[in-house]
Amino acid sequence: MQLHCGREFRISAAKALRTTPVFDTYWRFAAERQEIFFRRVSGFAAPWTADPILASYRFTNVYRASDRVSQYLIRNVIYEGDQSGEEVFFRILLFKLFNRIETWELLQCKVAPISWRTFHLGRYVALLDAEFENGRTLYSPAYIMPSPPFGSVRKHTNHLQLLCAMMRDHAPLKISRATTLNDVYTILRSYPSLGDFLAFQFSIDLNYSGIIDFSEMDFVVAGPGARSGISKAFHDTAGLIEEDVIRGVADCADREFEKRGLSFRRLWGRSLQLIDCQNLFCEVDKYSRVAHPEFSGTGRARIKQKFVAAHNLVPQWYPPKWGLSTPEQFA
Repeated sequence: MQLHCGREFRISAAKALRTTPVFDTYWRFAAERQEIFFRRVSGFAAPWTADPILASYRFTNVYRASDRVSQYLIRNVIYEGDQSGEEVFFRILLFKLFNRIETWELLQCKVAPISWRTFHLGRYVALLDAEFENGRTLYSPAYIMPSPPFGSVRKHTNHLQLLCAMMRDHAPLKISRATTLNDVYTILRSYPSLGDFLAFQFSIDLNYSGIIDFSEMDFVVAGPGARSGISKAFHDTAGLIEEDVIRGVADCADREFEKRGLSFRRLWGRSLQLIDCQNLFCEVDKYSRVAHPEFSGTGRARIKQKFVAAHNLVPQWYPPKWGLSTPEQFA
């Protein structure tokens, strides 16, 4: 169903946004990317899509929690080991500061069990120094990780010092006493080098655990990629800030899929959340570099990462508190 450029997207009686063709692509992308996910977890062989862009380039899953690194974090970091708030917080932040499974597994192999109670800064620094000197990658390229201002020449040492500072400042206790997801974000944002985007992403990671339990519809922060995607999807946002646009999109998702005749498969009953709609704008920003090159956004003209099915999807496992009705073979 072809929808004309510049149509209205009404999120309230008073607010109507004017869209571009990228907005229609947003919904088609979400539906097809989710179908790819389900085809893969169901064991179908490639190719999983006839869309040449989705087949050629790497895009994250529609639901953030379904991505490989998030799945590893939930299953192997958060819900394995001591479930006290202090220890869970320590493990999550240690993992997320590097956001690389291989770095976590290196530390786990050398210092198991990974624990704040037995943490020794010098030992961790020495292990990561050795890896760094051998030319090994410590950080995921997914996030830009600025170095905290603790005076070390090496970024990984500064990040370990940041984690120590957070633990000694009783950050886990502060987080556990937060009354909103925004409060969690504000606490994290107060620490050096944790800017708006990282503080929000880490808030979502902590919210997968048992330390806190807030709805993912409570709060969102638009990252740079999402802001660029929004600028491509709308001629005019009626004066709304990006976070309000994301909320409007999340609230109207069912209506928008239906309007386009798209069948969107939810995550075993879980609807799109604010974090997912935020991520979708970021991914559609990338997708539109090929599909809609006439919309410049941030000015990037190509997609860097090609798709390579290098990893089999592990059985899907989500925070138990979500109560998802996943089939037994995915549980």
